[in-house]
Amino acid sequence: MESNKYLEDISEIKNMMSRSSRFISLSGLSGVLAGVYALVGAFLAYQVLSDYSGSSLVSGTMRSDASVVQQLFLIAIGVMLCAIVSGIFLTMKKSKKSGEKMWDVSSKRLVFNFLVPLLTGGAFCLVLIQYEIAWLVAPATLIFYGLACINASKYTLGDVRYMGIAFVILGLVNTQLIGYGLYFWALGFGVFHIFYGALMYFKYDRK
Repeated sequence: MESNKYLEDISEIKNMMSRSSRFISLSGLSGVLAGVYALVGAFLAYQVLSDYSGSSLVSGTMRSDASVVQQLFLIAIGVMLCAIVSGIFLTMKKSKKSGEKMWDVSSKRLVFNFLVPLLTGGAFCLVLIQYEIAWLVAPATLIFYGLACINASKYTLGDVRYMGIAFVILGLVNTQLIGYGLYFWALGFGVFHIFYGALMYFKYDRK
């Protein structure tokens, strides 16, 4: 009996240490919704690009048409805002339910380690566009987003690391299949988010 109690105490201490060093209130459902938004955004982007035979991430080229760039930018901003708002709302809801703080030391570390590779990748993609190497933007965004997930995974659920690895592999494959960037975006930011979001939801959120 004493041995069992000792093991239970050790297990509880390990759980407490894990909770103090990792932000575990990420909502799997927010990942699912982010994937849905991404698929909707990819569909809208495809509709915009299909009207311009000479301007497409699908064909691997980009025409300097301000209206096309503006529409794609608005779609991207809309998808990002929807994903961020949903993520914050659902994470707050999960944090409140589990009695944990949403904004603490571990969540700050998570955000910092996620943003460094992500913002670096964003700056790199702007340079690619500046030098008219737009066909590498799609694989670059996938790779840097994957690196951001891997870098932040040590401060949150371990499954995020595997999602990051999947994004990096997908981005590298995309470098060899130039001309299908929009499809790879839809697969990564859409399908991968839905799959891993659902996995984390059933694994953690429903406990």
